[in-house]
Amino acid sequence: MSGRGGWWRGKSTPAKIETYTRWSFHSFPFIEVATFALPAFGYVPAPVNWILFLLVSVHAALAAVTASLTLDWTRGHRPLPVRLLWALGTATVVIAVVSLVIALHGPRGADNGAAACTVFVGVLSFGIGTLALAVRETRRMVYGVLGAALGAGAVAVAAGVPAPGAAVAAGATVLAAGFFTFTSVFSVWLLNAVYELDEARETRARLAVAEERLRFGRDLHDVMGRNLAVVALKSELAVQLAQRGRPEAVEQMIEVQRIARETQREVREVVRGYREADLRTELAGAQGVLTAAGIDCEVSGPVTGLPAEIQSALGWVVREATTNVLRHGDAARCAVSLRVAEGRVTLTVENDGAPGSGTSTSTGSRTDAGTAEPGRGSGLAGLRERLREVDGVLRAGAAGGDLFRLTAEVPLPPDSIPEQAPAPERAPASEPGGSPRPVPHPVSEVTP
Repeated sequence: MSGRGGWWRGKSTPAKIETYTRWSFHSFPFIEVATFALPAFGYVPAPVNWILFLLVSVHAALAAVTASLTLDWTRGHRPLPVRLLWALGTATVVIAVVSLVIALHGPRGADNGAAACTVFVGVLSFGIGTLALAVRETRRMVYGVLGAALGAGAVAVAAGVPAPGAAVAAGATVLAAGFFTFTSVFSVWLLNAVYELDEARETRARLAVAEERLRFGRDLHDVMGRNLAVVALKSELAVQLAQRGRPEAVEQMIEVQRIARETQREVREVVRGYREADLRTELAGAQGVLTAAGIDCEVSGPVTGLPAEIQSALGWVVREATTNVLRHGDAARCAVSLRVAEGRVTLTVENDGAPGSGTSTSTGSRTDAGTAEPGRGSGLAGLRERLREVDGVLRAGAAGGDLFRLTAEVPLPPDSIPEQAPAPERAPASEPGGSPRPVPHPVSEVTP
């Protein structure tokens, strides 16, 4: 998928939140100009209205640049733009005071007082809200809003605004500046929280991998440690006996050979147990992991009665598909279904977080099963290799809209097809008398 949808869908959830936050701040200049500068054309005659418009536009542009660079600072991408913040603060005070003086003491229009309060309060509010991005302590933010309100009231009185009007200007500044300050602080907090949650999920995945490696290492240590110690002792004894010309050295080396072969067999059993995946365990684990990651996961279908090699192959399909759902795309729902019909087992994993992929691919058991495309991961190639051992077929690709579907089909040996109830969508047959025919007890299922 290309275009804007592909660009947006290709982003991770934290990147989407960051893009939305940045564009929200990019829209603030237009809101400031439209709300506080354009109404001046209806209240103040030319050319004073154009002067107010240009002053507010300059302030809005400066605030937008400051907000963008300060957001980079909050994400740790650049140092804090101190000079730009001082420039914005100075421009906010100067433009607000100049706008107030021009509106009150310039050419008289229809309602210079309304224009004065609008421009004055608007510039102060947007300026304080933008400066709050560089403040981490809530107390300082509150002091900034209250200080701006008191300063607005004092400047209004000094410029000749009556006391009631100055109080209104101070109150309006508290409300507007407080709102924009809260908006800025909440946006930064939300952005940081999303990134922290994403890092925590990655850390949890790395810890799970590390725990599995430790378990495998412990199993190998238990198998190899004792046997290697015995091999070392018997080899040393055989050397000493050989140096003395004793015939028992041959017996000791034969024993060493036997222990080495036994150790090799035990290591193969450990590796085989590590590489084989139990389908029921993998389905339950996939549901638990996806649910913990905030993805609604539904698992259904019969599990028991399948041959061990087929369960192992399908278990690896479930494991790889779960990993792809977590690492790629942005899924909110995932459905895993297992169906046995017409001598074939069909495993389907479908999620709504397709990362804008293009075409669907289908790979049989005898074609390109062990190759991976250049630059691609080897996960699907490994699944094809495992499915080829059981004459299986793997299909993966977009299924329309934002759906991504992975399907694995494996034929069942004739002597291992489990007896099960008819498919849920088929109604049970009836006896000639009209009563329903008894349905055999279904095999156990994994339910979410």
